[in-house]
Amino acid sequence: MRLQDISSSSTRAARSCAIALGFSIPVSVALDNLLLAAVLLLWLASGQFREKLAVITDTPVVRAALGLFMLLAAGILWSTHPAEGAHILGKYADLAFVPIFITLFRASEDRRRAGLFLLTALLLTLLLSYLNRAGAVPHGYLVTDPANQPNVFKLYLTQSILMACGAYWLALLAIHARSLRSRLLWVTLAALAIVNVTLMLSGRSGQIILAALAVYLCFSVWRWRGILLATGCGLIGVAVLIFALASPESRFAGGNIEPASGHRDGRISAVIKDFKAWQQGGASNTSTGQRLDFATNSIAIVSAHPIIGVGTGGFAAAYAQQVDGLGKDATVNPHNEYLNLAVQLGMLGLLMPALLFLVVWQQAKGLPSPLERDLARGLAIAFAVGCLFNSMLMDHVEGLLFAWCLGVLFGGYMPPRKPEVITTT
Repeated sequence: MRLQDISSSSTRAARSCAIALGFSIPVSVALDNLLLAAVLLLWLASGQFREKLAVITDTPVVRAALGLFMLLAAGILWSTHPAEGAHILGKYADLAFVPIFITLFRASEDRRRAGLFLLTALLLTLLLSYLNRAGAVPHGYLVTDPANQPNVFKLYLTQSILMACGAYWLALLAIHARSLRSRLLWVTLAALAIVNVTLMLSGRSGQIILAALAVYLCFSVWRWRGILLATGCGLIGVAVLIFALASPESRFAGGNIEPASGHRDGRISAVIKDFKAWQQGGASNTSTGQRLDFATNSIAIVSAHPIIGVGTGGFAAAYAQQVDGLGKDATVNPHNEYLNLAVQLGMLGLLMPALLFLVVWQQAKGLPSPLERDLARGLAIAFAVGCLFNSMLMDHVEGLLFAWCLGVLFGGYMPPRKPEVITTT
């Protein structure tokens, strides 16, 4: 077999594995890892690195993603725990796959297939979640949280984030639909996803991400009138949500058991109650209280190491030292990506993820279709907001989803043409 044939076969196989990741990301971590290994090996075997390098260097999103990954790699050099630093770097390895994905998704047909795979997995998750709520799924089967949470495949928090992004995607498909029948279908599915996030699951991160995406969607369609519409709908939604979840017996309340039992109280009023209790020096054992403790102690560490941080992998030890003698629980994850990176890498670590999301937002203008541009900007909003409450780039599902979506969306990126210089003689 000729070298060119090997290259072509390896490229096709790598692309097929990358497309299959769209289905596996919401479903199976084990399958994710197998497909990622196959993508990497086949991509390396396909060669043509000069052409690939040209695509990579012409895409600012790739440079931003690799910049954050390389900063984390450099942080191992001044870390007091280099072995842990290597482990943490591995959690961000998805960022290093962004250039690989982008070179594999150059064809619009491949991007369409990849999107179809992801959409199929999200709709399957949505269907099984409703079946679980209805009691049609046997107890303990496909369920990873207490029975009160109708989640499947992933933890309720991860599912709420996936469904929030899925609801936004479905709403966009409804807006761009060419027929009334298609529009009604997408609107119905979007509504089902919204109910899943707001009434069936207690993942507050997903609810906040959904609200942020809804505001942007209204603005993109109706401009400032859309902001007023979103605000009005949001107030109505909050009122309905409080009414629906006010009773502990509410069948939709995803987490109406006391925190001490290991369940989450998904009611909005519980967040306010926990915050007030934390201000008075208590409620650190609640989700809200713990996250506030994580934030205040992480900020204290950043204040003590503002330039280069404590090094990649140094968060756990630095946090344990910070709370020693304070009666607070130690953690290895502050559930805030910005603070997580700031502790390890200093102020540059705080700014780099924000810069990455900003680049994604700005460069979306170079994508070939309005749908892809809105999807890219929605991705930037979802992760910029979600990283305030979770270390989403470090978490496997969210981090891989972000890198894969960047590859799919920006595989069709068209860099602006440089103006031609006309010389006269």
